[in-house]
Amino acid sequence: MADTKTQLLVLGGGPGGYPAAFEAADHGMQVTLVDEGAQPGGVCLNRGCIPSKALLHMAKLINETRESAEHGLTFASPKIDIAKLRSWKDTSVVGKLTGGIRELCRLRGVNLVTARGTFLDANTIEVKHADGKTDRISFEKAIIATGSSPAVPPVFQLGDPRVMDSTGALELADIPGSLLVVGGGYIGLEMGTVYAAFGSKVTVVELTPDLLPGADRDLVRPLQKRLEKQFTAIHLNTKVEALKATRSGIEATLAGEGVAPKQTFDRVLVSIGRRPNNKGFGLEATGVALDEKGFIKVDGQRRTNVPHIYAIGDIAGEPMLAHKATREAKVAVEAMNGGPAEFDNMAIPAVVFTDPEVAWVGMMEREAAAKNIEVKVVKFNWAASGRAITLARSEGLTKLIVDPKTERILGVGLVGVGAGEMIGEAALAVETACVARDLAETIHAHPTLSETIMEAAESVYAQATHSYRPKR
Repeated sequence: MADTKTQLLVLGGGPGGYPAAFEAADHGMQVTLVDEGAQPGGVCLNRGCIPSKALLHMAKLINETRESAEHGLTFASPKIDIAKLRSWKDTSVVGKLTGGIRELCRLRGVNLVTARGTFLDANTIEVKHADGKTDRISFEKAIIATGSSPAVPPVFQLGDPRVMDSTGALELADIPGSLLVVGGGYIGLEMGTVYAAFGSKVTVVELTPDLLPGADRDLVRPLQKRLEKQFTAIHLNTKVEALKATRSGIEATLAGEGVAPKQTFDRVLVSIGRRPNNKGFGLEATGVALDEKGFIKVDGQRRTNVPHIYAIGDIAGEPMLAHKATREAKVAVEAMNGGPAEFDNMAIPAVVFTDPEVAWVGMMEREAAAKNIEVKVVKFNWAASGRAITLARSEGLTKLIVDPKTERILGVGLVGVGAGEMIGEAALAVETACVARDLAETIHAHPTLSETIMEAAESVYAQATHSYRPKR
């Protein structure tokens, strides 16, 4: 085995790993990035965020052409070339972005090793290449960014390709006549939206009383109302007790009030959450400690109990979001270079890329209620937004969670078309402790959906221009 040395070893090339490698190289460090994927970028770029958004864009186009008939513009029914669609997703979208990462590795002098990495101890890793050859790399410091994987309970593991996790669903093997989505979280609703637009009859089963259990109900309501028209069924308070592979499809045993107990589907998507990737790469050999949920324990600088080893991204705890991992990468590298960095962000935005999109950042109304924190909640309905009406999509809502004494913006929630693009301003407002007047007195372009943030802020201390509340 050929022994090599590196100043920094980064294990995992996702949205935490490769930004960490780039940041370290920019600081003059000698960096080796080890990633077992055929293409860098991790789950997000190859099997998650990016390909799913590509398919959601196509789904949105299909739905818009159907709905435009109500306004006097009629298109022929879409013809879906699934092979061409799959090729565009894999090559023109994912391939282009992964190629960009490879090129940035070259330009920055990052040594990208495409291999499986396994720690031998706290200063050595063994990398196994696709041809079976192995190398041993010693390092001074390490960043672990191994990400997460879909959680699939044993009861659903039939060994049948018709039972898919999110990775399988994104492969777009075919367009099933019927699809059961197990889990009403963001992954299930996003992929259900895609398959419904492509022609599948989609049924969603959620164990809890609500879709998107972590979001405020008034933000979910417009989305659920629209999905009820697009999906064949949405069953809440319902459990999938068993799956059985048959010749005619996957038979699901369901338990819920008013739900047929036996139903058969062409395919099943299991989307009930993700688990940290903490096994299979010799983590135990490093002495790094895990918490009770299997996440690596880290401090504010993302340092583990082994001082020269850091952890970032999904493996380092919730929320398991790509943009949180990227920020942690910057913090970890600055910290290991002696900087005063600490991961102390107040605002980590969340976006559900359905149609309409749902986005929120900071403290939400239900969180404030659970913690008995007094807040002022103001809302601006998009029915009063000129831009929303021109888009024929006025079902949206903008809400602000405000400290009633200081008028500081504690949280922002949005539902509507383009909500994900608007959440950046909201995150800045929460992170920098803006008060409502800061947003209200910032001139927003007209007509835009972003004006709804300004008008919601106006409602904190006065009347919004385009809405009226009778004085008590």
